[in-house]
Amino acid sequence: QVQLVESGGGLVQAGGSLRLSCAVSGAIYRINVMAWYRQAPGKQRELVASITSIGSTNYADSVTGRFSISRDNDKKLVSLQMNSLKPDDTAVYYCKANVQAEVTLLSRRDYWGQGTQVTVSS
Repeated sequence: QVQLVESGGGLVQAGGSLRLSCAVSGAIYRINVMAWYRQAPGKQRELVASITSIGSTNYADSVTGRFSISRDNDKKLVSLQMNSLKPDDTAVYYCKANVQAEVTLLSRRDYWGQGTQVTVSS
């Protein structure tokens, strides 16, 4: 089974920084796009940042210039460096990886982490 394990969430003051990490383990033939989502209380889950297997990145407009996504293909890690945090960044952050578990393309699917809480105090 493919599993995603997240770390780095916590409580931080406005203007501070946090770094989230997500490790992918299990049956892995190929990891395609990796991404971070977040969901604040009472709001829909939204895409924060994504990164392709060759390092192309995309960011939500609300985090552009403050957040940076990166990946280590050897270690099967994706990270999210969050700077200049705002109270509006408070949410549960979820790691997602599109993983092809076997040679067959039918094994390709999205896997999600359990989520990690990020709370930014004002």
